[in-house]
Amino acid sequence: MVVGLGNPGRRYLGTRHNAGFMVVDELRRRAGGPDESEKAGAVRCTVPLGDQTVTLLRPIEYMNRSGGPVRAAMSRSGIDPSEVLIVSDDLWLPFGTLRVRRSGSHGGHNGLRSIFESLGTNEVPRLRVGIGPAPDEADQADFVLEPFTRAERGRLDEVVSEAADCVETIARDGLTAAMNRYNRAAGAASEE
Repeated sequence: MVVGLGNPGRRYLGTRHNAGFMVVDELRRRAGGPDESEKAGAVRCTVPLGDQTVTLLRPIEYMNRSGGPVRAAMSRSGIDPSEVLIVSDDLWLPFGTLRVRRSGSHGGHNGLRSIFESLGTNEVPRLRVGIGPAPDEADQADFVLEPFTRAERGRLDEVVSEAADCVETIARDGLTAAMNRYNRAAGAASEE
């Protein structure tokens, strides 16, 4: 299961905190836009990724209530936390930087915090998409709920596409392969 985090509603479309939704939407688009269904606070569809069928899930509760819908979907599917990949924004990573981790803290991210509390573990793989850094004087809560800047929008499709490529690598080749390929400093791709 690939869980993209974001906030529901038109007000939050195109905001930094919805990077997870954007990546899941790109994976759905690549699969030909299969029909979605809504159940227990989440929108879902299934797509082929690698040699498996994967559920794409977008909790449609607000970010700080993502845990309940994720736990419910996992229970219905009979999967454990190691079979879930959470895709979220990360305020502390420079814009466009990707980080894959097997587990770890929520780092102040309310969506991750809610999921970890609902599941009773932080042993959940995740892909963090850098949206920072916020200016020193910016309120962090306001910053993540703002739209991307014009300069960021100029690169956003590329960043979302690379994050979707990363998810496909995880499905096909595993977490270690994805970490080796995508966990690098921002801008390193142009040096390779």
